[in-house]
Amino acid sequence: MGIQDNRNKTTSYQVSSTYDLLIIGGGINGTGIAADAAGRGLNVMLCEQSDLGSATSSASSKLVHGGLRYLEHYEFRLVREALAEREVLLKIAPHLVRPMRFTLPHRRHLRPGWMIRCGLFLYDHLAPRETLPPARRVRFNGSGPLNPAIKKGYSYSDCWVDDARLVIANAQAARNYGARVAPYTRCVKARQLKDQALWAVELKDTRTGELNTVYAKALVNASGPWAAQIFDQALDRPSPHGVRLIKGSHIIVPRLVDSEEAYILQNTDRRIVFVLPYEERFSLIGTTDKEYQGNPADVAIDDDEVDYLLTVVNEHFISQLSRDDVVHSYSGVRPLLDDESSDPSAITRDYTLELQGDASQAPLLSVFGGKITTYRKLAEAAVERLRAWFPTMGPAFTGSMPLPGATRQLNNRRAILECLTSLYPQLPPEMLNRFSRSYGLLAIRFLGERQSTAEMGQHFGSTLYECETRYLVEQEWARTTDDVLWRRSKLGLQLEPEQVENLKLWLEAENGQCGQKKGPEIPALK
Repeated sequence: MGIQDNRNKTTSYQVSSTYDLLIIGGGINGTGIAADAAGRGLNVMLCEQSDLGSATSSASSKLVHGGLRYLEHYEFRLVREALAEREVLLKIAPHLVRPMRFTLPHRRHLRPGWMIRCGLFLYDHLAPRETLPPARRVRFNGSGPLNPAIKKGYSYSDCWVDDARLVIANAQAARNYGARVAPYTRCVKARQLKDQALWAVELKDTRTGELNTVYAKALVNASGPWAAQIFDQALDRPSPHGVRLIKGSHIIVPRLVDSEEAYILQNTDRRIVFVLPYEERFSLIGTTDKEYQGNPADVAIDDDEVDYLLTVVNEHFISQLSRDDVVHSYSGVRPLLDDESSDPSAITRDYTLELQGDASQAPLLSVFGGKITTYRKLAEAAVERLRAWFPTMGPAFTGSMPLPGATRQLNNRRAILECLTSLYPQLPPEMLNRFSRSYGLLAIRFLGERQSTAEMGQHFGSTLYECETRYLVEQEWARTTDDVLWRRSKLGLQLEPEQVENLKLWLEAENGQCGQKKGPEIPALK
């Protein structure tokens, strides 16, 4: 995938050969901004040095939530906005976001009951709650999975999200609106052409080493953990804000609780740990909050973090876990705005948009901080900040526009699953269930007229077949086994090493032949 050089051979640059907006960073904020801007009529390019969503945006706790513990730090605006966004995301991405009920066991020596009740009351009422049930008190009789010493607790609602697929859905939406999406493309240098009010941006294809230059009327730095580094290395200017890198790690173990219920556990250090149902047979446990120094691409869990998570869980549950139970782990770096807090858990999760440039210059908009729940509001605000340079762009629209895979008619996952089941009654239910929560109606693009697994091509293991994998290469920018297994399909825990190697060989052969092609339109659904 080469990047075309839009440079004119003369000393001036034609506006028609430039992009309105070039976005650096293909995480949830970058792809969200790309979808919003392209949908308003701007000519957009997005570049990402690795796979889309391969860093912070795929290493989250997979939650769309208001942030119950943020209330302790008086971040009422952030919590209100996040709570409102839960309802929006349930409507526009019902295949990727689903309600989840949380149990909060109460331990008297930690937060008092009155504080938790007040927090849950605010949580229920800070923003309109249309679909999620309210919080309530619960009592435990010792017959459940929790330590019998825990007698009472609370139950409340939040949402689960497939974080990496939310990134892909926004990238697909951006492409559908005409944006150019270029993963595995690094921004090497960016300089302002003041006499032309343009940015000249040198890009490098990280797979081939090819260097090219493109031009843009505005530049957005949405590179997350690399935001300050972009200033230092590509822009050659100081960053307007400091960034604190906070490592969050998770472990995956065999299913701890035989239900779809989630748990939020309070620890003596006043931090919390989630225990979440994950991929049918597993539990996801996290997260930690730890200062991180170094390359964000090299972040990994350490022994202290594993022990910390296991200790918190073992204090709450009858079933006891050891390191031998950990089947997988992952870590991510949250790039938080440096508010000089001494406690990593207390650093604000809010976002800041920094705009540089006057009316005579090509602007630079930088994103600092943020969380996956509020990505859409962040993107909407970011594009609005650029309106002075693009006065004819359209109004905000993403709050009511379904993301690819959903429609206004089929606006919940049950309806989507029933639709796929009616179209493909012979396919295994577990396969269709995965498709419904990963692709929604987009599964029709690679299933086509196929009615049996025998028609789906090479079998790579579990429910992964050639037709799906080819779709991921041609339509979702997948290039490596990690792209396919850990971000697109979540089947990394299901395949044996030999099967992963077979997939790798297939991808190596196909990547030289498959480009990003326009897939068939979703047929009309009655």
